[in-house]
Amino acid sequence: MSPEQAKDADALGSYHFSEQVGHLLRRAYQHHVAIFQQHISDSQLTAAQFVTMCAIQEHGTCSLSDIVKTTAIDQATIRGIIERLKLRELIVLSHDAADRRKVLVTLSDAGASLVKSTVPHAADISEATFGKLNPAERVAIMFLLRKMID
Repeated sequence: MSPEQAKDADALGSYHFSEQVGHLLRRAYQHHVAIFQQHISDSQLTAAQFVTMCAIQEHGTCSLSDIVKTTAIDQATIRGIIERLKLRELIVLSHDAADRRKVLVTLSDAGASLVKSTVPHAADISEATFGKLNPAERVAIMFLLRKMID
């Protein structure tokens, strides 16, 4: 084995994917999504759809790019989410009068009602996601997550 191959083998030997930040973040998110599904009454509503609907409610009528900026969900994924919400008649799509190419999104009455009935469960979902973390650990993880994305 060449010295370079030995170095590569040592590096691979010390790398454990299950201890990497990306893997742990993904596992934490999967745990959160499972908790979300357990706590909401609408079994068809996903966490990403809920966040999207909350962003629309926060903005009122808004564009797809507004939703992308607010939620940090990529454009292609947002398009799929919007399509599914439209099929369920939870949102209404229209075109901007000044620019017909621009799609505007608004919550329908059914969508607003669903957000209103789901929001009270959000605190329970966050609480369950935090799990056994003590108050200081909760503050620390929120601080560190925000710091990682800034």
